[in-house]
Amino acid sequence: MKLKLLFVIIISSLLGCSTLNTVLKEKEKGKGKRVVYNIQFEDAWLLSKSSFRWGGCDAIEEHKIDGYMLTSKGKDMITSGSVMGAWIESISSDKMAVTVISKRRNSLDLFTGMTENKYHKYFKTGMNILNNGKELPLVAAEISE
Repeated sequence: MKLKLLFVIIISSLLGCSTLNTVLKEKEKGKGKRVVYNIQFEDAWLLSKSSFRWGGCDAIEEHKIDGYMLTSKGKDMITSGSVMGAWIESISSDKMAVTVISKRRNSLDLFTGMTENKYHKYFKTGMNILNNGKELPLVAAEISE
């Protein structure tokens, strides 16, 4: 009985692994948290990269021509890590829709390494920094609410 339970747990965790491709498929389904910002594309792109970096993400795979980037966050004491993507879509020259998707690597994890809400909080904090004429810091800025 214990062996069967262990087998089921192992199979479940293997089947429930998310990858960067999972994030792309979720976007195709219209998933993710979308927020519209009064910002130009280049600043939105810079803020998106900074938001991921401030959240402790790993290397960022940039697809700037297609308006999206992908990244991941390694495992820690709480999670097996997560995979994420951000899409920046132009609504007008100074208004962008930013959609972010964050998925747990292991569906059995209770927490995500970086949530969609946290990404957008970092993004808004970065906008405030830029709007005040300052440079974005390399390390996490204090998140403003």
